[in-house]
This record gives sequence, C-alpha cells and structure tokens, in this order.
Amino acid sequence: MIDMHIHCVPPNLPGVGPLDVRLRDRAENVAKLVREAMKAGGFHSSLAMGSYTISGNDPLGVNRTLEIAKLVPGLHAIGIADPTRTDREHLDLVDQTLASRRVIALKAYLGYLHFAPADPGYRPYYELAEKHGLPFIFHTGDTFSPYAKLKYAHPLGVDEVAVDHPNVRFVMAHVGNPWMIDAAEVVYKNFNVWTDLSGLLVGSEDELSDPDAAMAIEDVVNRVRAAFRYAERPNRFLYGSDWPLAPMPVYRNFVRRAIPEEHHEQVFVDNSRLLFGLK
Repeated sequence: MIDMHIHCVPPNLPGVGPLDVRLRDRAENVAKLVREAMKAGGFHSSLAMGSYTISGNDPLGVNRTLEIAKLVPGLHAIGIADPTRTDREHLDLVDQTLASRRVIALKAYLGYLHFAPADPGYRPYYELAEKHGLPFIFHTGDTFSPYAKLKYAHPLGVDEVAVDHPNVRFVMAHVGNPWMIDAAEVVYKNFNVWTDLSGLLVGSEDELSDPDAAMAIEDVVNRVRAAFRYAERPNRFLYGSDWPLAPMPVYRNFVRRAIPEEHHEQVFVDNSRLLFGLK
C-alpha cells in the first residue's frame, strides 16, 4: 500500500508546532520511526511533505526529508512551493531540483500562507510542475494554525487553476475538510484534480479507540462516504494518513471503513502509483 501524505520533518509553518517532538530528533532516529510506522501499517511507499525552510541551497525545503529518505526504502520527498519567491534565481534553483528527480511533487500550503491558488506567486510553480510532469498538491480545508486564513484554503479555489492549467495534475489534501462535498464537486467537474483522504482523524491509538470518540469518527466516515459517492470518481481518491498525527494502522482501518471495499485497491495502491509514477 501507498501512504501519499506523511510528515517526517516539522512543517515550520506560521503558528504550527513540530506535529510530534520526535520529528526534531536525529535523522537516524526519525527514519527508524518512519520504518516502524510503515511496517505496522503495511505500507511499502510513503510520500513525505517538506519543511517551509526555503533557502538558497534548499529551494523546496526538502534537504532534511531527503536525508531521512536515504534511510527509509520507499520514502519520497514532496517540495514546498513558496509564492513569495518568484525571482529568477530562485526559480532556476527549483527547476534544477525538479530536474534531478529527487522530488516527486510540489505542495502549496493554502491558508497557512495567505495566498489563493490563483495568486500570481504560484503560477511559475504550476508551469514548472507541468514542465517536469509532477503533481501539485494543495493543503485545503481546516488548518492547525490560528494564524491561517480559511478563505484561502477553501477547495473551490482549486477549480480556477484546474481550468487555467489543464496540463497540471492537482491534488486537494484532506478532501477540503469540512467542505468535503465542495471538494468532491471540484473532483467531479475537473479531469485533472484528485483528492487525498489524509488528516481527517487526529490522535493517539488510545484516543481514537475511546468510546467517546466513536460518534465523531462515525460522522467523519459518513461524510467521506457521501463525498466519495458524489464525486463518482473512485480513480481520483488517494490514501494518506498525515502521520504522525494518527497511527498508520488505526488510520488505515478508518479509511477501509469509509471507502467501499471494491475500491480499496484503487485508493490504497493504484491511484497513487499511477499519479506519482511509483513502481
């Protein structure tokens, strides 16, 4: 199986902590955590988000992720698109990094950064994603930061750039939660938009197994089912967990409940394998 949305480094976004203090540990120790989590969940590949630590020698915030990936078979890096950096020198560095094939996709942190998908600052990154044939991921929906602005993270904003950039494959993280039906409409309407199922439950195994959490979890399961039916595109939904925000085995079982069994192979394996070109 493929988990296309995890974190192995702190995201370093405004108002966001490390997600898990263990991600600040030495690369060897973090790699051990990732390997153990993937083994426990039954995942042979994972895609890890970068860090918003953009610099001249790390234009996509992936250096630490790549360091950890060397120690974790099947781990791939996703770079961060910074809409405040559109100078030619920076974009040339991004172009070179993408050409090296060390990065498997780009990501924009909508809401955390106060830029809409159609902001001109993102356009050069869409063009580079098209040039290198890489998917472009958006954070959509609720955020972990009180400094984020939700209007920028609404999934309907993705519709505009999907139309304007038809040769770019876009992914909306988190099914735009809580605007799941809106996200499903964007997937239904646009042939070049996918969505992932990550980050819909957050907590430890004990917290998510608590009887008091059962009703809330059932509510999320039903909303995912409704969005999945509405979109009518089982080939556009991708499995992701947002680990370490939830244990991989627990989150895997949650998604298995929410998605009809006949589509498990697509959602857990085939859709991500085809979209990201994984072997």
